[in-house]
Amino acid sequence: MTTPPSDTAIAVTMTPGERPSSLPESHRSIGVPHHSASVWRKLGAFAGPGYLVAVGYMDPGNWATDLAGGSAFGYTLLSVILLSNIMAMVLQALAARLGIVTGLDLAQACRTQYSPPVRLALWLLCELAIIACDLAEVIGTAIALQLLFGIPLVVGVCLTALDVLLILALQQHGFRKLEAFIIALLIIIAGCFGVELVLSQPDLAKIASGFIPRSDVVTNPAMLYIAIGIIGATVMPHNLYLHSAIVQTRRFDRDERGKREAIRFATLDSSIALSLALFINAAILILAASTFHAAGRTDVAHIQYAHALLAPLLGASAASTLFAIALLASGQNSTITATLAGQVVMEGFLNLRLRAWQRRLITRLIAIVPAVAVASFYGVSGTAKLLVLSQVILSLQLPFAVVPLVRFTSDAKMMGRFVNPVWLQAAAWLISAIIISLNLKLLINVVF
Repeated sequence: MTTPPSDTAIAVTMTPGERPSSLPESHRSIGVPHHSASVWRKLGAFAGPGYLVAVGYMDPGNWATDLAGGSAFGYTLLSVILLSNIMAMVLQALAARLGIVTGLDLAQACRTQYSPPVRLALWLLCELAIIACDLAEVIGTAIALQLLFGIPLVVGVCLTALDVLLILALQQHGFRKLEAFIIALLIIIAGCFGVELVLSQPDLAKIASGFIPRSDVVTNPAMLYIAIGIIGATVMPHNLYLHSAIVQTRRFDRDERGKREAIRFATLDSSIALSLALFINAAILILAASTFHAAGRTDVAHIQYAHALLAPLLGASAASTLFAIALLASGQNSTITATLAGQVVMEGFLNLRLRAWQRRLITRLIAIVPAVAVASFYGVSGTAKLLVLSQVILSLQLPFAVVPLVRFTSDAKMMGRFVNPVWLQAAAWLISAIIISLNLKLLINVVF
């Protein structure tokens, strides 16, 4: 491996053939305009990876936590959504920086920097997070199929195994087409919730006050549980691995100027995409607060119940249909990105490559088993609790992805001139401390 100039970054030494590129079928497959091109052309060329990442920030798990938080506590947890989104923007920017500068995704960086036992533990924890995410997608998609077509919940869970065909069909048409499909589904979701918000007529003053943090979030155990679920559903650990890999699909110049430009546009891309995720997550919570909490229905803790109540409370039958369509789009979107993340993690940590359909089928079958069991024995209420629990599991795995990411991007030996500046290091470590502290608080509450 050729060592790049010292004024850019110092490469990690690896034996030949040990580090193949991330997602080799798509690596550096998308060209970018020359330096002299307009800002808009460059932004258009780099746009895409941020939206694939943003999908994970509005999956069915987010729906469950946002609905539960909005119906039970009104607009209070909007501050948590805002905080978690700001943290997500910073962390995803770091993930993009790592991939662009070093040519390593986060899993590959862990493989080069940690001993075999440590990286094996990190891999297992990340796989657990991906399974938890996939569990939420299985349940969310099955619920959407039930709401739209009357398919029984257990049957819908089993049908989700077939979405591997969708993954294969999209990947055969190139990475750019995959990004376009994702963005189209995001537009559908945003449009559906835009209409829902107009119909619900929320209180704008209460929305504004909801974005101001309150101590109740930490002191109230029930609120804290939902708050950590929101953080787990928003800042997803496997998205950090994914983002560090898919930014390398762009064929930017590998000199200092090219990397600096790539970092700038990749950060802009992810920040814009995550702003859309902020709108959708806030819209779900606002919808629950203005429709359910305002009507005294603080017990709306699952998606099916919310769907059933929307039409009578809002006075429009289309409200329930739009809700279900957005849920189905959300589940399918998240399915695609979880597959890519699983591929990146397995290849990066283990240097083990599976076909996309094999990787997808293994992960999906692992998620289907508990989903079928819970749906069969506990029904709607059980799947709702499982959704929220899956997001808490994601949050508990988060420090094991965040700490290595912050450490690597703050290491001058790995990053050269692109090492995090002092202010960014301070912000990143503060975010890590907040996440770890909230998780410790949750564990103490669970134990005692």
